[in-house]
Amino acid sequence: LLGDCGSGAWIGRAGLEAALRAHDGRDGGSAALLARAEEKFGPLPQLPGLLYPRTDRAAVLASFAPEVAACAPDDPVAAGVLRAAARHMAESAAAVCPASGAPSIALTGGLFKMGEPLLGPLDEELAARLPHARRVVADGDPLHGAVRIATDLARGTLALPADGTMLYVPEDRP
Repeated sequence: LLGDCGSGAWIGRAGLEAALRAHDGRDGGSAALLARAEEKFGPLPQLPGLLYPRTDRAAVLASFAPEVAACAPDDPVAAGVLRAAARHMAESAAAVCPASGAPSIALTGGLFKMGEPLLGPLDEELAARLPHARRVVADGDPLHGAVRIATDLARGTLALPADGTMLYVPEDRP
């Protein structure tokens, strides 16, 4: 779970944490997320016992991300979770994009099917951190990219960071 900031699992976990805060009567809770969590998982006191024994915890957490997006238009806590996720994504993009030129950024994966509740804040965060970047349609899906990297690695032809269609990795980091 290292480096998952902004991922579906991260969004789902943050949404469930807000639901649990509402359940406990703590600040930062969301009644809307509490209701969605109970619909999806049952009584929240049973959630740890349902979640921790599973080997697919990240997938279970990610399954709650669409519920966070569904609540976001009317729930400031859910909207805040998605804004924080967008900030994490933009920070990751800024960390690997070149400081000069006009890098291309493609959004891939099922997370972006959430639509405006995530894409709106993400566009704002990207514009603030990478004003010189442009968003483009991806050449393939995440699996396509992983297969391409693995194939190029096996052939000894991996062109990173020179292949700008895949990923840019700065060579001289502070």
